[in-house]
Amino acid sequence: MPPEPIDQAALALLEARRARSWLPSLPEACRPRSLEQCYAIQSRVLAELGPIAAWKVGAPNPDAQPACAAIAAATLFESGADLPATMFHLLGIEAEIAYRLSADLPPSGRDYGPDELIAAIGSVHPAIEVSDTRFAAWASQDRFSHVADQLNHGALVVGAGRTDWQNVEVTSQKTILSIDGRVRAEVMGGNPAGNPLRLLIWLANVGARPFGGLRAGTIVTTGSLTGIEFVTAPTKAEAQLPGIGFVRATIG
Repeated sequence: MPPEPIDQAALALLEARRARSWLPSLPEACRPRSLEQCYAIQSRVLAELGPIAAWKVGAPNPDAQPACAAIAAATLFESGADLPATMFHLLGIEAEIAYRLSADLPPSGRDYGPDELIAAIGSVHPAIEVSDTRFAAWASQDRFSHVADQLNHGALVVGAGRTDWQNVEVTSQKTILSIDGRVRAEVMGGNPAGNPLRLLIWLANVGARPFGGLRAGTIVTTGSLTGIEFVTAPTKAEAQLPGIGFVRATIG
C-alpha cells in the first residue's frame, strides 16, 4: 500500500473521531492488508492525536503473534478519572495488568533479551481499558482494520502499583471487575496470551520499532484478564487485583 492510501485510511479514522460519524468500513482502496500497513496507519493517526504515552499489546493465545497499538497521552488517565461519555462511541470495559518502564528500549541492531526487558520494568499496575471503535458496529471489520483503529482502544486508566513486580505471579492473578457496584467478572489468571513478558519482549523488538521504540515512563497494558463487559453511560467501573492494586473510573 503506497503512502497515499495509508494517509486516506488515517484521515478517515481521524474524521470519524472528529465528527462522531462512525465508519461502516474503511474504503476498499485504503484498507490495510498487512500488520505493517496497520502500524503505518496508526502512526499517522497518533501524529494527530498527540505524543505516545502508553501501549497496548496482546495475543489470542500463548503461541500467536501479538499485535499492538500506541496510545496517546490524551487517552491515558490515573485511577479515579471521570471521563466524559462524549469521548466514546461504544463502551467496553476490561480489567488488565499494566507495566511502567523505567528505562528506554530504543530500536537497535539486535533484539533485546529477556534479562534486558526485565531490567527495564519499573512497576506493575492494575488497569482498566475502555474499548471503543471508530466503526459503526463492534467487531464488524477484518482484523487488519481493527488493528489500524488502535486495536479498538478508547481510554486507559491506570492505578497505583508496586515496584517489586517480580514477586507477583501474574499468570495466576485474581481479578474482580465490578460495574456500578455489581461484580461482573471474577477470574484467576485469565490472560489468553499467557505470561505477559513474552508480549513485552515482542513489543520492544518488533511492535514499537516503527514508532521509535519504548521510552522510560511508558505504560504497557497487556490484554484483558476478564473479557469485555459492554456498558452504557453513566457508569462506574472498578477492578481489584489483589496483591497488585485497585483502579476505578467513572464515565458519564
